[in-house]
Amino acid sequence: MQTPNFDQLLDATCHFGHLKRKWNPAMAPYIFMERNGIHIIDLYKTQAKLEEAAVALKNIAKEGKKVLFVATKKQAKQVVCDRATSVGMPYVIERWPGGMLTNFPTIRKAVKKMAAIDKMSTDGTFDNMSKRERLQITRQRAKLEKNLGSIADLNRLPSALFVVDVLKEHIAVAEANRLGIPVFGIVDTNSNPDNVDFVIPANDDASKSIDIILNTVCEAIKEGLEERKIEKIDNKDEAAEGEAEAKPRRARVRRSRVAEENKEEAAPAEEVKTEEPKAEEPKAEEPKAEEPKAEEPKAEEPKAEEPKAEEPKAEEPKVEEPKAEEPKAE
Repeated sequence: MQTPNFDQLLDATCHFGHLKRKWNPAMAPYIFMERNGIHIIDLYKTQAKLEEAAVALKNIAKEGKKVLFVATKKQAKQVVCDRATSVGMPYVIERWPGGMLTNFPTIRKAVKKMAAIDKMSTDGTFDNMSKRERLQITRQRAKLEKNLGSIADLNRLPSALFVVDVLKEHIAVAEANRLGIPVFGIVDTNSNPDNVDFVIPANDDASKSIDIILNTVCEAIKEGLEERKIEKIDNKDEAAEGEAEAKPRRARVRRSRVAEENKEEAAPAEEVKTEEPKAEEPKAEEPKAEEPKAEEPKAEEPKAEEPKAEEPKAEEPKVEEPKAEEPKAE
């Protein structure tokens, strides 16, 4: 995005204001001097404000939002139509329909009616009508197309409003201020900049001046739309890569789960075998806990005490043998 320099703005006659007697005192900060009863606009401030507005519009377009261009002046109609169409934005170059923003649902009904008439012409409904009825509907369709054809794709309120002549389009500015919609405007020395959020002080009567400013603004919007497309493509690629990485991970997790289940099934058989000798060991260890506490402080060789636990078990049957010999003596 390249903003025009001082010489380009000067060649486009952006510096010419209105007569001194028609000026608005609120525009004093943007006026450089007076010559021959005409105010001269400070082009350095114009350049700075134009760059600021272009950056803001670029961010709005990058978010996928709509900017509504409004210019009903004869000098600006064709320029606005061409520039807005090039970036796919809605515009109003005929009479501003009152309540277009504050009464937006009603405007949408009129647009839907225009679409319904188009459908009637294609599905054969016109063939069943009289010539007079067809003529009336066709005239109504032409009138709707003239006033609302450029906003047929505007399904919701715009996120910003770009006005060429703030004084002439004061109704549109008032509606946008009421709804909190930011207003970008080319403000001349006879206009009030207080109602405009992004002021571009410049000559709003010359077609060259309007063209150079709209060109800069539309280039910024175009860059924002291109960046949005690039981000969408990048997000799709990242999502595809993430899905591709997630699929093999899931397969590995499933294989590892199957292997763990097989191990768990084989483990119980081994545990049963290992548990049988373990059941005898605690029986032999019971006397071990009593002997080291009472007899010896050295508990370093618990394994050597295991045969001691077996000896008393072997002596018990020896005590039974003499009992068996006593009845033989009788």
